[in-house]
Amino acid sequence: MVETLRVAVLLPCYNEEAAIGQTVAAFRAALPGAGIYVYDNNSRDRTIEVARAAGAVVRSERMQGKGNVVRRMFADVDADIYVMADGDATYDASVAPAMVDRLVREGLDMIVGTRVHEAAEAYRRGHVLGNRAMTGILAGLFGRSFTDIFSGYRIFSRRFVKSFPVLSEGFEIETEISVHALELKMPVGEVETRYFARPEGSASKLSTYRDGLRILRMIGTLYRYERPIFFFGWAAALFALGAVILAVPLVVTYLQTGLVPRLPTAILVTGLMILAFLNLFAGLILDTVVRGRREMRRLAYLAQPGPFLPSR
Repeated sequence: MVETLRVAVLLPCYNEEAAIGQTVAAFRAALPGAGIYVYDNNSRDRTIEVARAAGAVVRSERMQGKGNVVRRMFADVDADIYVMADGDATYDASVAPAMVDRLVREGLDMIVGTRVHEAAEAYRRGHVLGNRAMTGILAGLFGRSFTDIFSGYRIFSRRFVKSFPVLSEGFEIETEISVHALELKMPVGEVETRYFARPEGSASKLSTYRDGLRILRMIGTLYRYERPIFFFGWAAALFALGAVILAVPLVVTYLQTGLVPRLPTAILVTGLMILAFLNLFAGLILDTVVRGRREMRRLAYLAQPGPFLPSR
């Protein structure tokens, strides 16, 4: 029954001459009826030639960064089910049919391929620790998370892809995708998949520290966008706490003497309380705005057909 649906395999690529042919061949064998699209991101090697020789539809995105590539892929490709993976031959293409079947059978909008690595060189220790830390931060800020928020192996429904306003430019795209699904309370799932070492000649484009900071900044930005009442509420609480701490000695002195001898401190206390109320009101106002924006995103999401088979 799944064969009646259009499936597209999306492979963002940058300098993957050594791996893209193997990746395309693996997904062609796993999903013989799917369209396979390779989006090249200014590669300086033979990625384009190798991908075309392997039988993929090759297109280019000139704006550098994985987020820019994903934005272009989601806009250009028309399908019912989307399979997104990296073009570095690290993901197990053989589980894609089962993941697609589960997405359709359970009516999910996204399935994340949680990476299980057997070879030490497949997943650097710093990346493992960073993934766990960022996953914990995301769960703490948004209430729930995924086991592997940075996995690039994901299956999407059409209504997810066509209602997702991609804002990221780089490797923080997976974080944005995860938060989008969490905030709209979409039905999602996870499947453990093997994670392989890169083929010889292929190198990771992820910078542990630079991209880690960008991802952390993206989490903070999304928290400010999606939960302004909490973001500005914490700021209001800190300003108010500082004002109270500074005001206690002034109040005690005033009750004892009837005087306010430290006028600059009193002015500072007043300013801190004003800032506290400004942050509180900003959070309340922006929370109303965010609620309306979330309703519009939900309507855009519902305007697209779901992942169920037409016969159901």
